[in-house]
Amino acid sequence: MIDDLWYKNGVIYCLSVGSYMDANGDGIGDFKGLLRRLDYLHGLGITTIWLMPFQTSPGRDDGYDIADYYSVDPRYGTLGDFVEFTHGCKQRGIRVIIDLVVNHTSDQHQWFKEARRDKSSPYRDWYVWSDKKPAGANKGMVFPGVQKSTWTRDKEAGAYYFHRFYDFQPDLNTSNPHVQAEILKIMGFWIQLGVSGFRMDAVPFVIATKGAKVKKPVEQYDMLRAFREFLQWRQGDAIILAEANVLPETDMEYFGRDADRMHMMFNFHVNQHLFYALASADSRPLGKALKATKPRPASAQWGLFLRNHDELDLGRLTKAQRDAVFKSFGPDKDMQLYDRGIRRRLAPMLGGDRRRLELAYSLMCTLPGTPVIRYGDEIAMGDDLSLPERNCARTPMQWSTEPHGGFTKSDKPACPVIDTGPYGYPHVNVAKQRRDPNSMLNWTERIVRMRKEVPEVGWGDFAIIATRDPAVFIMRYDWRNNSVLFVHNLDEKPREIAFATGLSGEAGAHLINLLAEDHSHADKRGQHRIVLEPYGYRWYRVGGLDYLLKRSDIDGNTVRGNKHPG
Repeated sequence: MIDDLWYKNGVIYCLSVGSYMDANGDGIGDFKGLLRRLDYLHGLGITTIWLMPFQTSPGRDDGYDIADYYSVDPRYGTLGDFVEFTHGCKQRGIRVIIDLVVNHTSDQHQWFKEARRDKSSPYRDWYVWSDKKPAGANKGMVFPGVQKSTWTRDKEAGAYYFHRFYDFQPDLNTSNPHVQAEILKIMGFWIQLGVSGFRMDAVPFVIATKGAKVKKPVEQYDMLRAFREFLQWRQGDAIILAEANVLPETDMEYFGRDADRMHMMFNFHVNQHLFYALASADSRPLGKALKATKPRPASAQWGLFLRNHDELDLGRLTKAQRDAVFKSFGPDKDMQLYDRGIRRRLAPMLGGDRRRLELAYSLMCTLPGTPVIRYGDEIAMGDDLSLPERNCARTPMQWSTEPHGGFTKSDKPACPVIDTGPYGYPHVNVAKQRRDPNSMLNWTERIVRMRKEVPEVGWGDFAIIATRDPAVFIMRYDWRNNSVLFVHNLDEKPREIAFATGLSGEAGAHLINLLAEDHSHADKRGQHRIVLEPYGYRWYRVGGLDYLLKRSDIDGNTVRGNKHPG
């Protein structure tokens, strides 16, 4: 396997330019402000910045209603500012991936304006039309309770247009080869300006067949290969990270059995079962979810996350499991969204309990894949439930005790900073936590650094070690002659456990704690006995700290001929 796959052992940090830092004092974050915070991100240890949409937009859906794909919204700066930002990232060894939102456009996009104005326009077929309102127009809404239909009549066009999301976001006819060609141009444009890849939004909808006569959409997986092929030829190490909340049995269709489609996917299936494990102290469904999503090409990777910019989607859980998560983390109706999820940030969901926050982060960093951190979670930011829908968890970054949390000099920030309560910026901010060696920020920095020093998680094969106690979750990773082992106690009560590493002979006799001094040595029966505090966790290197001297240059299974070299 080629070691150059940077995304296999990276740490991704997601942010929105408009809510990160405002340099020009207009109350909106911008690229100049973000550039000034690159040293903070570099110090945190992240390897990749994922930017949410920043292109010109009416801003009715936090930028996901794009009006011009080849631009920077004037509120955030210019294309020149963007290039200066990507150059600053390159200087610090940080890669940039950006949102690729091509399932739909804004209804203010010039393509849609042309399409609705003239039936003979070449852009007419870039969208999906129907003369009559289709029978299934009131089904399949992404935002139930807020969105009333997937088809809306346009007076100017004299026809109905299809929109999987809000009515101001008409769907592109992605089956049209001209639209596909344009998507490649968009990718190529931003690659030339310094990005290393894309987080592709709503991939299952992008590749699905669309139209008034389509009763059951069919996924056009070959489209993914075309995107990948173009990207690889244009820039060999560029990637696509797919937002695809799909069942495990279709995962390989997105990755490609020959690793010729998506490089990465978010593991929604594991994310949902992880929150159930945190709510119930029962790791068994999480273990099943990990095994169900284990198959993937050697060069592919999962994106592991706790919270993102959307609601916590619980649609893959059973009703009993979903109710348990709601009860623990979002019991009030105003904490829930679209009858399927929780719209809160991580810290308030976990009651601000530092032990639980560390446990959740430790799990995210040690599950198979690449961790994705949401901006502000490194300091345990809160949410503002008075804001509508998803906006409650999209408040500005809290930098200091200065007015508006050091986010802006403006008296009127476009989105209000959280200024009251336990999560208000006077209490939760970067400057304060920098000075506290035991702060969440400094803990996160240490755990990020340690995560990068255990490449076994990103590259190796994993085994779940069975325990009699469902509250205790143990995983071991093996890669190139080395192993690491992680133990987590999901319960609020301490646990005393005994387990074997599953390695033969002396190989698993010594466990060296990477985060503290309480190492473990097996008894004569090869059993390790440890006591875990409530919500406790352990990161062990198996054997000793001379692992770098033991590391092989090649994978052992390649030597045995079980796999072709990558």
